[in-house]
Amino acid sequence: MRLRDRAVALLRKWGSPWMGRGRFWWPLINEPSPGAWQRNEPLALETVLAHHAVYACVTLIASDVAKLRPKLVMQDANGIWTETTSSTFSPVLNKPNHFQNYIQFKESWTLSKTITGNTYVLKERDERNAVRAMFVMDPTRVSVLVSPDGSVFYELSQDDLAGFEGPARIPASEIIHDRMNTIFHPLCGTSPIFACGLSAMLGLSIERNAATFFTNNSIPSGIITAPTPIPQELADQFSIRWRSLYSGQNVGRVAFLGNGASFAQLRMTAADSQLIEQLKMTAETVCSAFHVPPFKIGVGQMPTYSNGEILDQRYYSDCLQSYIEAMELCLDEGLNLNERKEGRSGMLGVELDLDGLLRMDTATLFDTLGKGVGGSILAPNEARKRVDLPPLDGGESVYMQQQNFSLAALAERDRDQPFAKPEPAPAAPTPTPDDEDADQAEAVEFLQVKEICDEYVYAGHH
Repeated sequence: MRLRDRAVALLRKWGSPWMGRGRFWWPLINEPSPGAWQRNEPLALETVLAHHAVYACVTLIASDVAKLRPKLVMQDANGIWTETTSSTFSPVLNKPNHFQNYIQFKESWTLSKTITGNTYVLKERDERNAVRAMFVMDPTRVSVLVSPDGSVFYELSQDDLAGFEGPARIPASEIIHDRMNTIFHPLCGTSPIFACGLSAMLGLSIERNAATFFTNNSIPSGIITAPTPIPQELADQFSIRWRSLYSGQNVGRVAFLGNGASFAQLRMTAADSQLIEQLKMTAETVCSAFHVPPFKIGVGQMPTYSNGEILDQRYYSDCLQSYIEAMELCLDEGLNLNERKEGRSGMLGVELDLDGLLRMDTATLFDTLGKGVGGSILAPNEARKRVDLPPLDGGESVYMQQQNFSLAALAERDRDQPFAKPEPAPAAPTPTPDDEDADQAEAVEFLQVKEICDEYVYAGHH
C-alpha cells in the first residue's frame, strides 16, 4: 500500500471530527523592532543567513556532522558494540535516497535543523515494511498537527523530488522529526538564529553602510550653508544640482560657490564609529548562540593550546555532540532498530564515526597506538587498521611480556612471605677445658683402634 493511501486510510479511521479540531504550529515570525512588519522591515531568514558569522557557523556545523561516516553496530554478550552489516539497514544508511549520498543527506539534515530548528525526514518503505529510502523535507512546507488524544500527525506539501504527492497528512510513524531547543512547544524546535538574528542584522547594516561609503570614494556627505535665508524651492534645486555634478563618479571635481555659500564635509573616523569593534561583537554574539568557538570561524584570538586535539574536543563537547547524539537516536528509532538496553546482546544501532572529526596528528596517533599495543590494550592488527595498514599474521592476539605475572599469582607467592628475613642460626657453644680433654682422649682412642685393625688385616694377609 502506498504511503499516501495508508495515511488516507488512517485519517478515515479518525474521521472528520479530528480534522476539524486539529491544531497547527507555524514557524515564528520575528521582528527586529515593534511594527517592523508594517514598515516592510521584517527579520527575513534569507537576509540573516547573508551575515558571514551566521553562514560560517551553519555551514561549519553541517559539514562537520556530514563527514562522519554512519556505522551499523551490534552489541555482543559482553555489552561491546562492534561494526556489522545488514541487508536491511546498511543500504539505506549508505545511500539514503536516489539523489543524495550519506554525506549530502546528513548535511541537508543538519542545515535544516540549524536554520529552522526542525528536520523532517520522510520514510519510504518496501514490501517488507522496512525503510528503503529517506528524504529531508522542506521544513517551511511541513505543519505539525496533534489530535485530541495526543496523536501526532504531519501535513506535508507536494515534493516532486521525493516522489510525494501532497498535500497529505502523515502519521508520526512515517516521519523522523529531529528538533532542537523546544522552548515554546515540545514539537517545535527553535533555531539559534532566534537569539542572534538582531546581531546579524546589525552586522549587515554596518557592512552595507561601509560598502556605500567606499563606493562613494570614501568621501562622506556634507552640508552647504548660506549666509542669508534662501527659499526651500531654491535649496532643493541646488541640492539636486550638487548631487548630479559632484557625487558618484564626479566626486573630486572642483566646485564654485557664490553668494557666500560654503560646503563642510561630515567626517567620522573609524575610531569614532568603532566599526571593527561593532563587527567583532556581532560575530561573537552569533558564535555564542550557536555554541561555536569563535576561532573556528576566524573571529577572535586563537587559543594558546599547543595540542589541536584539545581544541577539537572542546568544539565537539560544546557544540557538535548534541547534533550527533540526536541524529543517532533519531535514526535508531526511525529505522525501527532495537533499543539499547544494557545486558542484552544482538541489538543493532547507528553510530557516527568520530574518527573523522577527532583526528590526532601523526606523532600523537602513533604514540597513542604504540602505548595501546605495549600496554596489552590493542592487538597489533587493531592498531594497524587505525593507520590504514593491512593485517599481519599473528597480529590478532594481544601480547604481553613473559616476565609479567597476574595479580592472583603474585598474591599466592606473597602468602608465604618469600621476602621475609630468615631467623639467625643458634650460635655454637664455646668449648670448655673438660670438653677439650674429652676430644683428645677420643682421638687417641681412635688411633689405637685403627692401629689394631691394621695389624689384624696385615696378619690375615700373610
